[in-house]
Amino acid sequence: MNRRPLLSFTICWVAGSAAGCLFGGYSLLAGISLCLLLIVIWAASGGISWRTAAVFGLALAASALYWEWNEGRNVSLLPAALGRPEAGLNETYITAEGVIVSPVERDGDRMDFTLKLARIGGEKLGQDDGEPAEERAVAGRETQGEADHSDNSGADPAGELIAVQIKLQAESEIAVAGQWQRGDRVTVEGELGLPAVARNFGGFDYRAYLQTQRVHWLLKGEGTASVTAAPPVSWELSGILRWNDAARAALGAEMDRLFEEPHAGYMKGLVIGIQDDLDPETFKQFSQLGLTHILAISGMHVAVYVGVILFLLRRLRFTRETALTVTLLLVPVYVLLSGAGPSIVRAGIMSMIALLAARLGLLKDGMNILGASALMMLVWNPYMLLSVSFQLSFLVTAGLMVYTPLAAPLFSRLPKWLGGSVTVTLIAQLVSFPLTVYYFNQFSLLSFIANLLLVPFITFLVLPLGTLALLLGRIWNAAAVTVAGAAELLNNWTFTAVEWVNGFTAGVLIWASPSLLWICIYYALLYGLLYALKKYREAGIAPQVMEDETRPLAELEQPGTAGVRDTFPPPVQTGLGGSRYAVILCAAALALLLYKGYYAEKLNGAGMISYLDVGQGDSILITTPEGAHILVDGGGTVSFGNREEWRIRRSPFEVGAKTLVPLLKQRGIHRLDAVILTHGDQDHAGGLQAVLEDIPVSALLFNGTMADTEPYTRLMSTALAKGVRLYAVQQGMVLAPDKATQLHFLWPEPLAAAQHLVPVMEEQNHESVVFRLEMYGRSFLFTGDMDEAAEEEIVQAAQQAGIGEAGPVDVLKVAHHGSKTSTGVAWLEFWKPATAVISAGVNNLYGHPNAGVLKRLEEAGAAIFRTDLHGEVQLKISNKGISMRHKLSSKIGR
Repeated sequence: MNRRPLLSFTICWVAGSAAGCLFGGYSLLAGISLCLLLIVIWAASGGISWRTAAVFGLALAASALYWEWNEGRNVSLLPAALGRPEAGLNETYITAEGVIVSPVERDGDRMDFTLKLARIGGEKLGQDDGEPAEERAVAGRETQGEADHSDNSGADPAGELIAVQIKLQAESEIAVAGQWQRGDRVTVEGELGLPAVARNFGGFDYRAYLQTQRVHWLLKGEGTASVTAAPPVSWELSGILRWNDAARAALGAEMDRLFEEPHAGYMKGLVIGIQDDLDPETFKQFSQLGLTHILAISGMHVAVYVGVILFLLRRLRFTRETALTVTLLLVPVYVLLSGAGPSIVRAGIMSMIALLAARLGLLKDGMNILGASALMMLVWNPYMLLSVSFQLSFLVTAGLMVYTPLAAPLFSRLPKWLGGSVTVTLIAQLVSFPLTVYYFNQFSLLSFIANLLLVPFITFLVLPLGTLALLLGRIWNAAAVTVAGAAELLNNWTFTAVEWVNGFTAGVLIWASPSLLWICIYYALLYGLLYALKKYREAGIAPQVMEDETRPLAELEQPGTAGVRDTFPPPVQTGLGGSRYAVILCAAALALLLYKGYYAEKLNGAGMISYLDVGQGDSILITTPEGAHILVDGGGTVSFGNREEWRIRRSPFEVGAKTLVPLLKQRGIHRLDAVILTHGDQDHAGGLQAVLEDIPVSALLFNGTMADTEPYTRLMSTALAKGVRLYAVQQGMVLAPDKATQLHFLWPEPLAAAQHLVPVMEEQNHESVVFRLEMYGRSFLFTGDMDEAAEEEIVQAAQQAGIGEAGPVDVLKVAHHGSKTSTGVAWLEFWKPATAVISAGVNNLYGHPNAGVLKRLEEAGAAIFRTDLHGEVQLKISNKGISMRHKLSSKIGR
């Protein structure tokens, strides 16, 4: 008999939702049919009753259909309403009216909020009860051209969500934008745009992420003049959220008053769940040790909150029933004030169900309560299933309930308080491990120790002090400041400890994202291992079973016998041997699984060249047939001039940290055997700073010159500090990473024999490293940003050496992003490339690639692939030939 029907129902619901997410059409139908058949077989064999089987089948099918129904509704109706295709609507200037339905957040010179649409282009969409007349008059400001694109198909996008981004033009606009709040009725003028898609294999897909938030468009405005806002004219239910936003802002301001930076941002995240002002470096340090869950409000905070309230109410002589009821009503308040993230909502729902069950004496099983919480959240919003926070919160909580009873006996010899802490910390680490490496692609071997020591320290010392300081702030300022000072002292100890532990870089392992099958097998083997260890432990301490111990004593003491003691055979411990073999088997299987997951790359003797899309810059990853990894350049974010301090974002986009490093980790690149820096320009060298900081690098090959810039100097200093070997390459050198691969360096020219110091070159393009890669008899040319003069000198040097033609090469990386200063006719005639790859940013300011270069490539008969059109371009090279794929589809290229 199933004693946890609600949990089983929820598991089937999650399985059906996952199937709906992963599959579609006939694949989904076939998968659900197979699952239903298995349930029928289970019931026919007597494993479950037919009634239970019917409920499970209903949950599975209903959840899959529910997901498909939501997917069918989660589409944008704006193209149909405005009479334009999606591509034609992109980058269109429009006027939109609606209501702000999210907190209004500022990051440097940008304001962000979500708009629930009411009107667009002068056309009223749906009902808009109670709208002031002055807002209806705004429609007259729309141009006739916009009005002409009004709805011709009957589509009504009223209620559609749009992500609004307003770029502030002056510091004085901060005060104006600061008055915008959730619930305001606004008119926004700006450019409509599609969110960015993933442009590299395995890269972050912003458009897919926003779709899970039911957002399909961005609306970008310039300055506060592009927004007209008015508060709601009457009270609405959403006014509670508006009040909550104001309360959170007030609490955050109080934290800013009491604490200095970086403590203020840290304490706001710890106490009230506001992570916007958290120092990026602090977050990075905590993330590396797996401590970011401390910085998010979670079940731990709710448990402390509920426990404190119950303790105080009982001290105030409230009855048990009254105390439970009051606490039940206060939990939603705390959930709202803490930001209502998935983990806090899960903990809040579980707490409320548990309190209600305790009040009524009903459902008391923790797993059923967890199942009820998950079911409620998924019915409310099925896309919660894709939230990392949701997955980690529920999996870790379920894992603690399932695995802790198995692991607890293993630490029974420790003091109870220590054994409990070790067990909970170990299980939390083991359960969260697969999702940690799947989403973040790294795991620290010191995470267990860090969590075991720091989580109790922060939970029972820092968190209470921060909360107390916040409560005393407006009542007794002197005491609040004193308490805040004590908390800051403890924070300094925490930061120092985290930084010191992170200094052991060898303890951080980089993992490729595992498959769903790998994750499922991991959890099954982990359960089997802990179960076998528990049985082995129980067998080892069980009372010894004696043979013939039930025989009458008289039979054992017949004349001529040696007596009772000698008659008994040696003690036999039953079950110990079988448990030992089970432990060995499960441990070996789990170790093999981890090994396969860590060394996940499978090229089967082939090599790979990936022309990464890093915007307006170059970055190419070469993997040789024997597994050596070589990175050519790292892209870089080019900034123009010094920005005013108020414009600087909390975590500004930097291509190395935000694109390149995550891609390398996601692909399981544990170490780069070599980094080749073709020259010192920022769009080639800038991203390598993050690479050197986060990924082990064996050697750095550069052009033998220095660029007189601060970022380049810092890059070289970091390389020296990290123990990276530096090599100045020059014409004639050869690098052979393995038997099937050779790199022949063609440029720059050797330095003069008398020149001992590395020269400083302001113009770096001419000195770009140029090399020819040979792999399985195929040829690939890499050119950096070389100019036409360097091309001529390379060709001339080859002709003087008696080489009339060096080509054909299979693939040419076109120099300088397709600039007109490179890729001359003589260069193409000399190499005769079959394919050309151009790395350039979408809509870049330089007009790359140049039309003349494209024409010359076409006349040379080269198939053209461009990262601005195709995204990442990948070549797989084997002894059978070259296979190519690119991330984005395009009509350009052959």
